Amino acid sequence: MKPDLTIVLAKPRGFCAGVDRAIQIVERALIKFGAPVYVRHEIVHNRFVVESLIAKGAIFVDELDEVPSDRPVIFSAHGVPKSVSEAAKSREMIFVDATCPLVSKVHREVEHHQSEGRMILLIGHKNHPEVIGTMGQVPEGSVLLVESVSGVQELPDLSHQELAYATQTTLSVDEAKDIIQALQARFPHIMGPRKEDICYATTNRQAAAKKVAETVDAMIVIGAPNSSNSVRLVEVARQNGCEKARLFQRAKNIEWEWLGDAKRLGMTAGASAPEVLIEEVIQACQERYTVKVEEIDTVEENIVFHVPKMLM
Repeated sequence: MKPDLTIVLAKPRGFCAGVDRAIQIVERALIKFGAPVYVRHEIVHNRFVVESLIAKGAIFVDELDEVPSDRPVIFSAHGVPKSVSEAAKSREMIFVDATCPLVSKVHREVEHHQSEGRMILLIGHKNHPEVIGTMGQVPEGSVLLVESVSGVQELPDLSHQELAYATQTTLSVDEAKDIIQALQARFPHIMGPRKEDICYATTNRQAAAKKVAETVDAMIVIGAPNSSNSVRLVEVARQNGCEKARLFQRAKNIEWEWLGDAKRLGMTAGASAPEVLIEEVIQACQERYTVKVEEIDTVEENIVFHVPKMLM
Protein backbone atom coordinates (compact mmCIF):
# COMPACT_ATOMS: atom_id res chain seq x y z
CA MET A 1 0.00 0.00 0.00
CA LYS A 2 1.32 3.44 -0.98
CA PRO A 3 1.96 5.98 1.79
CA ASP A 4 -0.17 9.17 1.82
CA LEU A 5 1.31 12.43 0.56
CA THR A 6 -0.33 15.84 0.38
CA ILE A 7 1.21 18.11 -2.26
CA VAL A 8 0.76 21.80 -1.50
CA LEU A 9 1.20 23.91 -4.63
CA ALA A 10 2.23 27.55 -4.40
CA LYS A 11 0.33 29.96 -6.61
CA PRO A 12 1.59 31.92 -8.44
CA ARG A 13 4.46 29.74 -9.65
CA GLY A 14 6.35 29.12 -12.87
CA PHE A 15 6.33 31.26 -15.99
CA CYS A 16 6.17 35.04 -15.67
CA ALA A 17 5.17 37.52 -18.38
CA GLY A 18 8.80 38.31 -19.31
CA VAL A 19 9.70 34.64 -19.79
CA ASP A 20 6.52 33.95 -21.74
CA ARG A 21 7.30 36.92 -24.02
CA ALA A 22 10.91 35.80 -24.59
CA ILE A 23 9.85 32.28 -25.61
CA GLN A 24 7.16 33.68 -27.91
CA ILE A 25 9.81 35.89 -29.54
CA VAL A 26 11.96 32.87 -30.44
CA GLU A 27 8.96 30.86 -31.69
CA ARG A 28 7.62 33.73 -33.80
CA ALA A 29 11.07 34.51 -35.18
CA LEU A 30 11.35 30.88 -36.34
CA ILE A 31 7.99 31.24 -38.13
CA LYS A 32 8.90 34.59 -39.71
CA PHE A 33 12.53 33.94 -40.69
CA GLY A 34 12.66 30.14 -40.78
CA ALA A 35 15.30 28.01 -39.10
CA PRO A 36 17.90 28.51 -37.94
CA VAL A 37 17.35 31.47 -35.66
CA TYR A 38 20.26 32.20 -33.32
CA VAL A 39 19.91 33.08 -29.65
CA ARG A 40 22.73 34.68 -27.67
CA HIS A 41 22.87 32.84 -24.33
CA GLU A 42 20.00 30.80 -22.90
CA ILE A 43 16.80 32.68 -23.71
CA VAL A 44 15.72 31.88 -20.12
CA HIS A 45 17.47 29.75 -17.52
CA ASN A 46 15.73 26.42 -18.09
CA ARG A 47 17.15 23.46 -20.03
CA PHE A 48 13.71 22.01 -20.84
CA VAL A 49 12.70 25.29 -22.50
CA VAL A 50 16.05 25.64 -24.30
CA GLU A 51 15.98 22.06 -25.60
CA SER A 52 12.39 22.43 -26.83
CA LEU A 53 13.42 25.53 -28.80
CA ILE A 54 16.49 23.75 -30.20
CA ALA A 55 14.14 21.04 -31.48
CA LYS A 56 12.20 23.77 -33.34
CA GLY A 57 15.32 25.18 -35.00
CA ALA A 58 16.90 27.62 -32.55
CA ILE A 59 20.68 27.63 -32.17
CA PHE A 60 22.08 28.92 -28.88
CA VAL A 61 25.50 30.58 -28.83
CA ASP A 62 27.67 32.27 -26.24
CA GLU A 63 28.77 35.26 -28.28
CA LEU A 64 27.62 37.31 -31.24
CA ASP A 65 30.64 36.43 -33.41
CA GLU A 66 29.32 32.85 -33.59
CA VAL A 67 26.26 34.08 -35.53
CA PRO A 68 26.35 34.38 -39.35
CA SER A 69 25.57 37.95 -40.41
CA ASP A 70 22.73 36.79 -42.68
CA ARG A 71 20.73 35.08 -39.91
CA PRO A 72 18.60 36.74 -37.20
CA VAL A 73 19.78 36.74 -33.62
CA ILE A 74 17.77 37.13 -30.43
CA PHE A 75 19.10 38.56 -27.18
CA SER A 76 18.03 36.75 -24.01
CA ALA A 77 15.45 37.89 -21.46
CA HIS A 78 18.26 38.83 -19.04
CA GLY A 79 19.41 41.73 -21.21
CA VAL A 80 22.75 42.48 -22.87
CA PRO A 81 25.39 45.19 -22.61
CA LYS A 82 25.01 48.01 -25.14
CA SER A 83 28.20 46.83 -26.84
CA VAL A 84 26.38 43.68 -28.03
CA SER A 85 23.51 45.48 -29.77
CA GLU A 86 25.99 48.02 -31.20
CA ALA A 87 28.06 45.16 -32.64
CA ALA A 88 24.92 43.68 -34.21
CA LYS A 89 24.07 47.04 -35.78
CA SER A 90 27.61 47.46 -37.14
CA ARG A 91 27.30 44.05 -38.84
CA GLU A 92 23.85 45.07 -40.19
CA MET A 93 22.30 42.01 -38.56
CA ILE A 94 18.63 41.42 -37.94
CA PHE A 95 18.33 41.26 -34.16
CA VAL A 96 15.42 41.04 -31.75
CA ASP A 97 15.83 42.11 -28.14
CA ALA A 98 13.91 39.76 -25.83
CA THR A 99 15.06 41.61 -22.68
CA CYS A 100 12.30 41.54 -20.08
CA PRO A 101 10.65 45.01 -19.96
CA LEU A 102 11.23 45.09 -16.18
CA VAL A 103 14.97 44.57 -16.75
CA SER A 104 14.89 47.28 -19.42
CA LYS A 105 13.34 49.59 -16.82
CA VAL A 106 16.42 49.09 -14.61
CA HIS A 107 18.66 49.77 -17.62
CA ARG A 108 16.96 53.12 -18.20
CA GLU A 109 17.25 54.02 -14.50
CA VAL A 110 20.98 53.30 -14.51
CA GLU A 111 21.46 55.34 -17.71
CA HIS A 112 19.52 58.25 -16.21
CA HIS A 113 21.56 58.30 -13.00
CA GLN A 114 24.84 58.09 -14.92
CA SER A 115 23.78 60.99 -17.18
CA GLU A 116 23.03 63.03 -14.05
CA GLY A 117 26.55 62.38 -12.73
CA ARG A 118 25.67 59.87 -10.03
CA MET A 119 27.69 56.81 -9.07
CA ILE A 120 25.38 53.77 -9.20
CA LEU A 121 25.47 51.03 -6.59
CA LEU A 122 23.94 47.92 -8.15
CA ILE A 123 22.63 45.27 -5.75
CA GLY A 124 23.04 41.90 -7.43
CA HIS A 125 25.07 38.77 -8.02
CA LYS A 126 28.43 38.94 -9.75
CA ASN A 127 28.57 37.32 -13.22
CA HIS A 128 24.79 36.92 -13.50
CA PRO A 129 23.82 37.80 -17.10
CA GLU A 130 21.33 40.42 -15.91
CA VAL A 131 23.98 42.17 -13.84
CA ILE A 132 26.46 42.06 -16.74
CA GLY A 133 23.81 43.55 -19.04
CA THR A 134 22.84 46.29 -16.59
CA MET A 135 26.45 47.31 -15.88
CA GLY A 136 27.04 47.33 -19.63
CA GLN A 137 24.49 50.13 -20.21
CA VAL A 138 26.92 52.77 -18.95
CA PRO A 139 30.68 53.45 -19.20
CA GLU A 140 32.95 51.18 -17.18
CA GLY A 141 33.51 52.49 -13.65
CA SER A 142 30.03 54.07 -13.41
CA VAL A 143 28.62 51.14 -11.39
CA LEU A 144 29.81 49.41 -8.22
CA LEU A 145 28.35 45.97 -7.49
CA VAL A 146 27.07 45.26 -3.97
CA GLU A 147 26.32 41.61 -3.17
CA SER A 148 25.67 41.64 0.58
CA VAL A 149 25.20 43.74 3.71
CA SER A 150 28.88 43.20 4.55
CA GLY A 151 29.71 44.40 1.05
CA VAL A 152 28.14 47.76 1.90
CA GLN A 153 30.71 48.27 4.64
CA GLU A 154 33.53 47.35 2.25
CA LEU A 155 32.62 50.15 -0.20
CA PRO A 156 35.00 53.11 -0.38
CA ASP A 157 34.09 56.46 1.12
CA LEU A 158 31.51 57.87 -1.28
CA SER A 159 30.01 60.45 1.07
CA HIS A 160 31.00 63.40 -1.14
CA GLN A 161 29.56 61.87 -4.30
CA GLU A 162 26.03 61.82 -5.68
CA LEU A 163 24.78 58.24 -5.36
CA ALA A 164 21.88 56.09 -6.54
CA TYR A 165 21.11 52.40 -6.18
CA ALA A 166 19.38 49.87 -8.41
CA THR A 167 18.81 46.14 -8.00
CA GLN A 168 18.82 42.96 -10.04
CA THR A 169 15.17 42.02 -10.62
CA THR A 170 15.40 38.44 -9.29
CA LEU A 171 16.86 38.92 -5.81
CA SER A 172 15.51 37.71 -2.49
CA VAL A 173 13.07 40.44 -1.44
CA ASP A 174 14.16 40.23 2.21
CA GLU A 175 17.88 40.16 1.44
CA ALA A 176 17.60 43.13 -0.92
CA LYS A 177 15.67 45.05 1.73
CA ASP A 178 18.49 44.48 4.25
CA ILE A 179 21.13 45.64 1.77
CA ILE A 180 19.10 48.74 0.84
CA GLN A 181 18.73 49.62 4.54
CA ALA A 182 22.49 49.22 5.01
CA LEU A 183 23.15 51.49 2.03
CA GLN A 184 20.72 54.12 3.32
CA ALA A 185 22.29 53.97 6.78
CA ARG A 186 25.80 54.48 5.40
CA PHE A 187 24.83 56.94 2.63
CA PRO A 188 21.70 58.81 3.80
CA HIS A 189 21.62 60.92 0.62
CA ILE A 190 21.49 57.92 -1.76
CA MET A 191 18.67 57.94 -4.33
CA GLY A 192 16.53 54.89 -5.06
CA PRO A 193 14.09 53.95 -7.81
CA ARG A 194 10.57 55.43 -7.75
CA LYS A 195 9.25 51.88 -7.85
CA GLU A 196 11.28 48.94 -6.59
CA ASP A 197 13.35 47.05 -9.16
CA ILE A 198 12.63 43.52 -7.94
CA CYS A 199 10.01 42.32 -10.39
CA TYR A 200 6.42 41.50 -9.54
CA ALA A 201 6.91 37.81 -10.42
CA THR A 202 9.91 37.38 -8.13
CA THR A 203 8.06 39.12 -5.30
CA ASN A 204 4.85 37.13 -5.80
CA ARG A 205 6.57 33.75 -6.08
CA GLN A 206 8.58 34.38 -2.93
CA ALA A 207 5.45 35.45 -1.02
CA ALA A 208 3.62 32.29 -2.13
CA ALA A 209 6.63 30.11 -1.26
CA LYS A 210 6.70 31.60 2.23
CA LYS A 211 3.03 30.72 2.80
CA VAL A 212 3.53 27.16 1.63
CA ALA A 213 6.79 26.67 3.55
CA GLU A 214 5.00 27.39 6.83
CA THR A 215 2.66 24.42 6.30
CA VAL A 216 4.83 21.58 4.92
CA ASP A 217 7.48 19.03 5.95
CA ALA A 218 9.57 19.37 2.77
CA MET A 219 9.56 21.59 -0.29
CA ILE A 220 10.62 21.11 -3.90
CA VAL A 221 11.43 24.04 -6.16
CA ILE A 222 11.46 23.19 -9.86
CA GLY A 223 14.05 25.27 -11.66
CA ALA A 224 17.59 25.48 -12.97
CA PRO A 225 20.64 25.86 -10.70
CA ASN A 226 21.70 28.95 -12.71
CA SER A 227 18.24 30.54 -12.32
CA SER A 228 18.58 33.28 -9.69
CA ASN A 229 14.88 33.47 -8.88
CA SER A 230 14.64 29.66 -8.48
CA VAL A 231 17.61 29.51 -6.10
CA ARG A 232 16.07 32.36 -4.09
CA LEU A 233 12.84 30.33 -3.68
CA VAL A 234 14.79 27.57 -1.94
CA GLU A 235 16.36 30.13 0.39
CA VAL A 236 12.94 31.67 1.13
CA ALA A 237 11.46 28.25 2.00
CA ARG A 238 14.35 27.45 4.35
CA GLN A 239 14.05 30.82 6.06
CA ASN A 240 10.30 30.47 6.57
CA GLY A 241 9.75 27.20 8.38
CA CYS A 242 10.86 24.52 5.90
CA GLU A 243 14.55 23.74 6.27
CA LYS A 244 14.08 20.65 4.10
CA ALA A 245 13.89 22.49 0.76
CA ARG A 246 15.67 21.50 -2.46
CA LEU A 247 15.98 22.63 -6.06
CA PHE A 248 15.43 20.01 -8.77
CA GLN A 249 15.37 20.56 -12.54
CA ARG A 250 13.06 17.67 -13.44
CA ALA A 251 11.16 14.79 -11.83
CA LYS A 252 13.94 12.44 -12.97
CA ASN A 253 16.44 14.39 -10.82
CA ILE A 254 14.52 14.00 -7.55
CA GLU A 255 16.25 11.97 -4.84
CA TRP A 256 13.20 10.27 -3.37
CA GLU A 257 14.97 9.00 -0.25
CA TRP A 258 15.59 12.67 0.63
CA LEU A 259 11.84 13.08 1.21
CA GLY A 260 11.98 10.55 4.04
CA ASP A 261 8.64 10.25 5.83
CA ALA A 262 7.34 13.69 4.78
CA LYS A 263 3.52 13.82 4.75
CA ARG A 264 3.11 17.31 3.28
CA LEU A 265 5.26 18.31 0.32
CA GLY A 266 5.35 21.94 -0.82
CA MET A 267 5.97 22.61 -4.50
CA THR A 268 6.69 25.68 -6.58
CA ALA A 269 8.63 26.60 -9.71
CA GLY A 270 10.93 29.41 -10.72
CA ALA A 271 9.75 32.02 -13.22
CA SER A 272 11.49 30.25 -16.13
CA ALA A 273 10.07 26.77 -15.40
CA PRO A 274 6.96 25.67 -17.36
CA GLU A 275 3.92 24.16 -15.65
CA VAL A 276 4.46 20.87 -17.47
CA LEU A 277 7.46 20.24 -15.18
CA ILE A 278 5.26 20.62 -12.08
CA GLU A 279 2.76 18.20 -13.61
CA GLU A 280 5.61 15.79 -14.29
CA VAL A 281 6.63 15.84 -10.62
CA ILE A 282 3.05 15.34 -9.42
CA GLN A 283 2.78 12.32 -11.71
CA ALA A 284 6.07 10.92 -10.37
CA CYS A 285 4.73 11.37 -6.82
CA GLN A 286 1.51 9.53 -7.76
CA GLU A 287 3.58 6.51 -8.79
CA ARG A 288 5.01 6.31 -5.26
CA TYR A 289 2.30 7.78 -3.01
CA THR A 290 -1.44 8.14 -2.64
CA VAL A 291 -1.50 11.82 -3.51
CA LYS A 292 -3.85 14.61 -2.51
CA VAL A 293 -3.21 18.05 -4.07
CA GLU A 294 -3.90 21.39 -2.39
CA GLU A 295 -3.11 24.90 -3.60
CA ILE A 296 -2.27 28.04 -1.65
CA ASP A 297 -3.21 31.05 -3.76
CA THR A 298 -1.73 34.39 -2.69
CA VAL A 299 -2.27 36.78 -5.61
CA GLU A 300 -3.74 36.78 -9.11
CA GLU A 301 -1.33 37.72 -11.90
CA ASN A 302 -2.66 39.25 -15.11
CA ILE A 303 0.38 41.04 -16.53
CA VAL A 304 1.13 40.50 -20.23
CA PHE A 305 4.12 41.83 -22.19
CA HIS A 306 3.66 42.06 -25.95
CA VAL A 307 6.23 40.86 -28.46
CA PRO A 308 8.03 43.45 -30.66
CA LYS A 309 5.99 44.79 -33.60
CA MET A 310 8.38 43.27 -36.14
CA LEU A 311 7.15 39.80 -35.07
CA MET A 312 3.44 40.54 -34.79
